[in-house]
Amino acid sequence: MDDHIEVEGRIKTVLAGTMFRVELDNGHQVLATIAGRMRKRFVRLTTGDRVKMEMSPYDLTKARIVWRL
Repeated sequence: MDDHIEVEGRIKTVLAGTMFRVELDNGHQVLATIAGRMRKRFVRLTTGDRVKMEMSPYDLTKARIVWRL
């Protein structure tokens, strides 16, 4: 089942362990991590970057970053 929600946001804080605090366009903040293929390609993310994320409909406080815009 591929039932994820795609959202966009801006990285506010870089945390330890490739975790990020991301603010969504509607003002909410979520805890996000990097997807495996981005980690494999050594994509660097910094504060202020716009990102596209996938979220589970069951836990709207966590997300996975899949694309840097």
